[in-house]
Amino acid sequence: MPSAVRSRTSSEGDNRSVKEILPEIERWQEAGEQVVVATVVGSRRSSPRPVGSSLAISGSGKLCGSVSGGCVEGDVFQEAQEVFESGAPKLLSYGISDEQAWAVGLPCGGEIDVFVERLP
Repeated sequence: MPSAVRSRTSSEGDNRSVKEILPEIERWQEAGEQVVVATVVGSRRSSPRPVGSSLAISGSGKLCGSVSGGCVEGDVFQEAQEVFESGAPKLLSYGISDEQAWAVGLPCGGEIDVFVERLP
């Protein structure tokens, strides 16, 4: 993990996201589906979801949870398809500078790191 990534200790708030998606993951696995989970593992400046937030993706394309929003989650979904096929986890980074953020009407920029892995 890059040294610039702010580490945070786990708290109930950080674990809540996983607890919210766990029942759905279990249902998918009981139905025989493979599952990929994407988790926010680092953030710098502003981010829509805190570290620990997770998005589960089923082999049939169902989604549960959230790591960000909009185009980021669309890209995470696409990257998850490669993880389904290869089984190799990925560390993805997304961000926007403050200048770019202002240009599109956002109050500030920010960056997140998302770890994507296939569950056994």
